Amino acid sequence: MTQKKTLKLPKFIGHRGVKDLCPENTLESIARAFEIGLNFVEIDVKISKDKVPILLHDDTLDRTTNGSGPAIDYDYEDIKKLDAGKFYYKKNTNIFIPKLEDVLSVCINNNGNLNIELKPNKNFEKENTYQIYKLTKNINQIDIFFSSFDIISISEISELYPQSIRSFLLDDFKEYNIDDLINISINHDLKICGLNLDLVTADIIKKIKKSNISITVYSDKNINSSSANDIFSIGVDSIFVDNPLDLLGKF
Repeated sequence: MTQKKTLKLPKFIGHRGVKDLCPENTLESIARAFEIGLNFVEIDVKISKDKVPILLHDDTLDRTTNGSGPAIDYDYEDIKKLDAGKFYYKKNTNIFIPKLEDVLSVCINNNGNLNIELKPNKNFEKENTYQIYKLTKNINQIDIFFSSFDIISISEISELYPQSIRSFLLDDFKEYNIDDLINISINHDLKICGLNLDLVTADIIKKIKKSNISITVYSDKNINSSSANDIFSIGVDSIFVDNPLDLLGKF
């Protein structure tokens, strides 16, 4: 099992691979991220009916494939038959939803590092986390850190894999505020947190930094060079990017 260590976050992490350049959460998107110079990508992972960790952001297959319903209702062999590129290219493709196992191989072969977001699989959060843990616990060729908006998932990975680097994500202040975020991070020994860009202020960043927690930021839209400069200047460590072509080499 890999030993706990501090992780030096890169300035930019590819979001779902590079989701503005290729279909999100696919092998194509991840390979493209490494090809253009990123060394860290983020992916969303949940299990299928037969407990295979796969890449999927949404609660259902509807938006990004020609399938429908939750992935947990289908075995992986059926999920793999779905077209995971048509939504992006607007035509039939041979692009499929990959297994986490396949992505790990791509990352290792490209010396690329990985942020695995544990997606909440309702009523299967613990099984979801356990299957992901089993696949990653002995990997030491690359850096991996785990993140989640889901408190059950982040608690479970903290218990199963205390040596790992972990991050709690906050999209808004409806359920948790910044004090809650800091307390959750301290109580679960989390070294990183992730914030929606809409939550970011200099005072909030300063408050989190006082607790020695690194900060990542994401947005629903690609973060441009001007915004990146602003949030780096107040202490943000890393930004999730959908298309980094105008950002690489500037920071």
